[in-house]
Amino acid sequence: MSLPYTWDNTAEKVAQDLATHIADRIVLVTGVSPGGLGAAFASAIAHQKPRLIILAARSVSKAEETAKAIAEQAPDVQTRLLELDLSSQAQIRQAAAEVNAYAENIDVLVNNAGVMAIPYTPTTDGLESQFGINYLGPFLFTNLIMPKLRAGAGKARVVNISSDGYRASAIRFADPNFDNGKAYDKWEAYGQSKTATMLFAIALAKRLGDELVAVSIHPGVIFTNLANHFVTDIVEELTQLAHRQGNGPFADGGRFKNLPQGVSTHVVAAFDPRIEEHNGAYLSDCQVLPPDQIRCWGRDPVEAEKLWELSEEMVGQKFEY
Repeated sequence: MSLPYTWDNTAEKVAQDLATHIADRIVLVTGVSPGGLGAAFASAIAHQKPRLIILAARSVSKAEETAKAIAEQAPDVQTRLLELDLSSQAQIRQAAAEVNAYAENIDVLVNNAGVMAIPYTPTTDGLESQFGINYLGPFLFTNLIMPKLRAGAGKARVVNISSDGYRASAIRFADPNFDNGKAYDKWEAYGQSKTATMLFAIALAKRLGDELVAVSIHPGVIFTNLANHFVTDIVEELTQLAHRQGNGPFADGGRFKNLPQGVSTHVVAAFDPRIEEHNGAYLSDCQVLPPDQIRCWGRDPVEAEKLWELSEEMVGQKFEY
């Protein structure tokens, strides 16, 4: 299937086209600090009259800045703040309990929050942070608020923000924690976490495909506040890694996107009705990628099942659908 968008379409343009599918929806987006992808996504859809945008972030003050910006642009759109620290399973459970106490159901969940290529740091629960924050935290939060996603009138959407960087690593099932940092490589850890988000979408689609649509996306190469700590060496490091692995370049051929272009795929994944035919898919540049353009470890249903079981062990809870 080919959608009528390309890599340079803006989120505002896509949102205008999908206005009837955004209107009156209740959307929860994580990672909404000003200047980032989550805030840009929320701002782009706000003009199309969603009923409520729930802004989830570790820093409530930063989420409040985004809420104020939305209020200035779209004063009729209601926003709500949610404290969500994806590095702490205990706090994730508190946040999920708050969501489950809402009067409203959730139509769209965008798991956008994440970190990138940081030095080895354990989470509150002793896990490698990129895996914990980019994947395991969203796995736990999504499953804990599943009653709110399943209770709506139509099919809910779960959108996991992955990356072309998933190619850096498959899931290290025997040692996802990199020997507690002794075997740590920041890009392999990032790749593992982004592979995990793709497999999570596949596993959700298999389990709950009659009730929701789950997809993962690559927004593109975008310099946001996520990349401040390594500035210009990002492309060189990824190029060297790709060369060692025998892969093509990671950096989209040197083609960079601005924020409106970067979150256009967010909008397609969250609202385009044509995506329902591709449950579990991986999108890039507003298009569903065919399997032959995805490395095997990012699309393998067996790996997806193994990861689900491992994740249940790591959060100490089973989610049987």
